[in-house]
Amino acid sequence: MSENILQTMGQQLGRRSWAEPWKIKMVEPLRMISREEREKALIEAGYNTFLLKSEDVYIDLLTDSGTSAMSDRQWAGMMMGDEAYAGSRNFYNLESAIQTYYGYKYIIPTHQGRGAEHLISQVAIKSGQYVPGNMYFTTTRLHQELAGGIFVDVIIDEAHDSQNSHPFKGNVDLDKLEALIKREGAEKIAYVSLAGTVNMAGGQPVSMANVKALRELCDHYGIKVYLDVTRMVENAFFIQEREEGYADKTIAEILIEFCSYTHGAWMSAKKDSLVNIGGWLAVNDEPLFEELRNLVVVFEGLHTYGGLAGRDLEAMAIGITESVQDDHVRSRVEQVRYLGKLLTEWDIPIVQPVGGHAIFLDARRIYSHFPQNQFPAQTAAAELYLDSGIRSMERGIASAGRDPKTGDHYYPKLELTRLTIPRRVYTQAHMDVVAESVRAVYDDREKTLGLNMVYEPKYLRFFQARFERL
Repeated sequence: MSENILQTMGQQLGRRSWAEPWKIKMVEPLRMISREEREKALIEAGYNTFLLKSEDVYIDLLTDSGTSAMSDRQWAGMMMGDEAYAGSRNFYNLESAIQTYYGYKYIIPTHQGRGAEHLISQVAIKSGQYVPGNMYFTTTRLHQELAGGIFVDVIIDEAHDSQNSHPFKGNVDLDKLEALIKREGAEKIAYVSLAGTVNMAGGQPVSMANVKALRELCDHYGIKVYLDVTRMVENAFFIQEREEGYADKTIAEILIEFCSYTHGAWMSAKKDSLVNIGGWLAVNDEPLFEELRNLVVVFEGLHTYGGLAGRDLEAMAIGITESVQDDHVRSRVEQVRYLGKLLTEWDIPIVQPVGGHAIFLDARRIYSHFPQNQFPAQTAAAELYLDSGIRSMERGIASAGRDPKTGDHYYPKLELTRLTIPRRVYTQAHMDVVAESVRAVYDDREKTLGLNMVYEPKYLRFFQARFERL
């Protein structure tokens, strides 16, 4: 069919469809077990979706971390793994890709993002220092606290309101940050911990103007800015779409400019870089790099493999190149928006605007008939699995943990259930199934009871906690 005929059809329909910039070459069969089997599996898992067996899950939206589909080029690269213990050529390919697309000078591979979080926290934080950031992330904050740091949230207030339509809800509130600096002194600030497309806020981006102003403020006080660059290609897409002066720039151009306003970054490559395992840490300061390079040997492996096989390093290098392609990023974000549009049309409360990697159900609004300490977001995740075998995850009071001084729960303003879309894995038909299941759970909300936590591990409790029906 000619392009002209397609254009004519599109004009008659009043729209033009888009399609994923890839075709399916290999499939993995899925099956849905019965409701009775799902109920049994959920009870055995203590109503915690992290404790479900993968084989009992139909559509897996637990996370986009390590769950994306690799390309034929990445799989071909896996066969070119140089498994030398030291100086693998795959490391140098990865180093070149990071320097090209992110712009940092010195590169340290790690087994995944939290390995990099651990290293930078151990080296850059002195006990008792503050670590201001644009909303906490669970593993990041824990590593900062284990290193003796004190996390302080300096994100703009709009980020804590799920219905606020601010286009850059991930922005740092510079007044909050400067007030902290003046109150405690610049020497008491370890660094600013900046995240792109802020996960706990619903995948909300940071503007280029904000990071420029942040760097200027931090330079004035002699404070470093380190970036969690994990989902920055999605952040670059939102800048391209929403910020004046960037509509004609590519994702790659926006990404490298954004990174240029920071002093270093850590990365969970299991997200943007389209691999199943891997991460890295990058800085521009050579003395700091020497400290980090020495420490990686202790915890991860030699500085040219960082706990990874050569084949994983090669897949990561190729994935970085693929991840910055404009059509890939647009396809990824538009699939998330497609699901968000369906739920919004049905008046189901979700975080607005829709973020880049997931739909976040506002569980506090869905289950307004019971209190937050009965775990509304965990309840919604359990109900969604029970209804259709779809696995999601909690991002609310369970994830927030406890105040070490009082022993009581932290009570975050956002009580969210995250439906995380893996990259290049599911079709629009899968999104239709997900939307219909969410609607069924929402329609049954008044009959639903909350949960009670009956087992709580010491760290990152949301991964392994167990619950019972009230």
